[in-house]
Amino acid sequence: MHYIIGDIHNDLSNLKSILNQICLTPNDELIVLGDVFDRGGFNADPVGVYSTLTRIQGKCTWIRGNHDQWLADYIIDYYAKSERRRKRMYPYIYNSFGIMSQKLTGVEMINLAELINALPLQKELKLNGKEYLFAHAMTSPVGVPQKKNYYLMGTFDLEAFFLEGIDGVISMCGHTPTEKIIWHRNNMYLDEYKKSIWRNEKRNVYLLDCGSGFKGGRLACMCLETSQRFYSSCE
Repeated sequence: MHYIIGDIHNDLSNLKSILNQICLTPNDELIVLGDVFDRGGFNADPVGVYSTLTRIQGKCTWIRGNHDQWLADYIIDYYAKSERRRKRMYPYIYNSFGIMSQKLTGVEMINLAELINALPLQKELKLNGKEYLFAHAMTSPVGVPQKKNYYLMGTFDLEAFFLEGIDGVISMCGHTPTEKIIWHRNNMYLDEYKKSIWRNEKRNVYLLDCGSGFKGGRLACMCLETSQRFYSSCE
């Protein structure tokens, strides 16, 4: 089975809730749509999330998100500087660096940054006669590569992409919280209104960021083979 999971944002309890529901086997693949790090509120545990993903049963494909990239860039910049110059740096804007640097060595932090920089910006998959594309904010047609920020942040055409998608393929993304989608017709949410996975009317774009890391948000997951959806409990 192939399970697609939305933005985790440091929330280990939400991640564990999903993993307990789907019960991955060595034959399964988990595809994480990016933004593993930053935020998380009182449940923030970036080290726990990172460790859990690296120990996962089966195959775990992690797509690079903008928050992952920002963390990696800060780590590389920080550890390239002398102790004196580090003290003059602006603190990392989110909580991930501060939490992780207290628990991991400098070498481990740099290894994490290098891992993030090696993550794919887009993944392609053919399954049961269907073609899927996975990216954090926005996908591009196969064979039409785009600049990094296209995949991490999307473009000014992002809303048009949500409505139209890419002909012949199914795109699955995170990044944009589904509660903030401006098209609020009930039939475009697969489950609970504004708090579940969103799908456009052409059925070729799915958004899976359901607010994990924010108060009241939850983590979403979907199985490609069965279309079954899974959600962590809101806290």
